[in-house]
Parts: sequence; C-alpha cells; structure tokens
Amino acid sequence: MIISEVSEKYGMTQDALRYYERVGLIPPVPRKPNGIRDYDDYSCGWIEFIHCMRKTGVPVEVLVEYVQLYQQGSKTKEIRKELLLAELNRLDERIANLQATRKRLASKIENYDDLEKS
Repeated sequence: MIISEVSEKYGMTQDALRYYERVGLIPPVPRKPNGIRDYDDYSCGWIEFIHCMRKTGVPVEVLVEYVQLYQQGSKTKEIRKELLLAELNRLDERIANLQATRKRLASKIENYDDLEKS
C-alpha cells in the first residue's frame, strides 16, 4: 500500500506518517525498487498501534522507547510490559478525572434546568 492509501485508511496526513518513521515511532517501512514506501501488514499494524496510543496521550518518547525495545527482541518484554502498564495506569487516572469532570458538568446543567422550572 502506498503512503496516500495508508494516509486515507488511517485518517492521517502523509507528513505524519513520514514523521512516525523518521523519529522511530514505527519501524522502517519497506520500499519498492524506486524508493516509494510500500506499507505492508506489519507496518500498518504498527501505524494502528501508535496512532491509537497517541490519541490516548501516550508521549512520543515513551512510544519511541517501546519500539526500540521491541526491536531488541523478547529479552525486553518485561520492560515493554512495564511501559504499557504505566501508560494504562496514567490513562485510568485520566478517565477517572474526566468522569469526575463530566459528573460535575452534568450537575451544573441540572442546576440550570432546575432554575428554569422555578
């Protein structure tokens, strides 16, 4: 799959995809003999994973470290697991904070509704 197709499939710019590869967020993408990127299932799997993680706020630095560790093989699986667990805990905290904020907003809106009824 060429970069324009991958860009459309994942709703990302071509520049973002090139950036992901340049900074090490995804492993190097295979290329055709003419130098054009040729995204395979493996590359697309990484793009999906990284795109998902970025949407949840996982820092680029953490993801670059994760990819580097992954490329070192199974000897790094515990470190990778720890990285992901730390991000899961951070995400759980964010979700709890968002839920608390949502509850407070809903309560405020309810107060306005109650005022209108009076």
